[in-house]
Amino acid sequence: MTWEIVVGIETHAQLLTKSKMFSGASTAFGAAPNTQASAFDIALPGVLPVANRGAVELAIRFGLAVGGKVNRRSIFARKNYFYPDLPKGYQISQFEIPVVQGGAVKFATADGEKTIRLTRAHLEEDAGKSLHEDFHGMTGIDLNRAGAPLLEIVTEPELRGAQEAIAYAKKLHEIVTSLKICDGNMQQGSFRCDANVSVRKQGDTKLGTRCEIKNLNSFRFMEQAIEYEARRQIELIEDGKAIAQETRLYDPERNETRSMRSKEDAQDYRYFPDPDLLPLVISEEDIQRVHAEMPKTLEARRFDIRDRYPVLPANNVAVITGTSELADYSALVLSGTSGDKTLVAANLIAGVISARMNEDGVSDPSARISAANLRSLAELVSSKRISTSTANHVASIMWTTQESPEKIVRERNLEQVSDAGAIEKIVDEAMAAGAKLVEDYRAGKEKAFNALVGQVMKASKGKANPAQVNEILRRKLKG
Repeated sequence: MTWEIVVGIETHAQLLTKSKMFSGASTAFGAAPNTQASAFDIALPGVLPVANRGAVELAIRFGLAVGGKVNRRSIFARKNYFYPDLPKGYQISQFEIPVVQGGAVKFATADGEKTIRLTRAHLEEDAGKSLHEDFHGMTGIDLNRAGAPLLEIVTEPELRGAQEAIAYAKKLHEIVTSLKICDGNMQQGSFRCDANVSVRKQGDTKLGTRCEIKNLNSFRFMEQAIEYEARRQIELIEDGKAIAQETRLYDPERNETRSMRSKEDAQDYRYFPDPDLLPLVISEEDIQRVHAEMPKTLEARRFDIRDRYPVLPANNVAVITGTSELADYSALVLSGTSGDKTLVAANLIAGVISARMNEDGVSDPSARISAANLRSLAELVSSKRISTSTANHVASIMWTTQESPEKIVRERNLEQVSDAGAIEKIVDEAMAAGAKLVEDYRAGKEKAFNALVGQVMKASKGKANPAQVNEILRRKLKG
């Protein structure tokens, strides 16, 4: 029997505003517990909410980016439930009329490009956080996050399996970060996904009973959770048992999902319009202004770079625009370059710079190597003053010391040897020392040539011009 895994994703993206959704309290991460909770956030009697205009504009930005309908009039509603980290006893959200309806996200899969439809994107406030680790037999409550502005983005149940779900989530992450809607920090909870998972037999059109896996804060955990949950449901059905609609949590240490609570339906939350908030009215002028001020998505920036620098291969462009910070840096480095210099600079970013960013957990490479310094390094290569391998070595030094490439090359005597006479002397010595390699090459063994080149480069301490080494060595071997 062949099964089909059906997935829908609900993503909570914390919006990049300095203050909360309905209060002036700070949204900065990492403050001491309960130091960023206003009178409204902790639900003192008589306090009233005021909607954050910046959060609304970021929601409009998202709606425009995904081709959704930005509703000119939307309603804030109270979502009623009781939990220790929800002091008001309700969460302000949107239900019947969200700020954004529809839209779609295109992303690449192993089988080609796929488009997933979005149901909605609505504004809401976050809840606080329960703290279990620091208390023995008790639970602490931190309300710093209570009221943080969220955009909840909901897909139709059109994803098939864990791989598609991850591809969609990564693309959505790219969209919200490149548009400066959300910082995308999954470890800090700025970008959290809930996966609704169900299974059905291939060919069935009716959806199976779904289970929601809450608060998946890494792409790897999301993939593992979906795969485990699908296997669990298939085994239950094959054993003749029914799937219970419920909310589950994923335990990465045991690689399993566990029941958290029975899954609520909308009526269980007793939604009703919030009497303290007027309808949210968005004018056409608001939409046009937001559209005019929107930053470009990474996808649009990739197209721009390909058009402006046709010398760069597509896979290189994809790497150097992998994140918003890296795309910003790449644009600065490549500005004013052309031809070989452009290619050298892009290769340095895609190679040693990207590698060091990953190793050191650095998101903005300009903090280690300025765009001007990396452009100068590329100039040293394109002008044949240093080799490509030397440039990689110099870039690693620059990353650590923040020195200019000219200073590093000068003080470490790394400038490339391009004097034909000097190189010819080293070649003669290498051929004399490697007489067997010379004999092998002349007998038709091409690998011997590479070995001789290696001997020459070693003797020159890597400073000989590789193109000249190749040309002189081949000429002498023919003679």
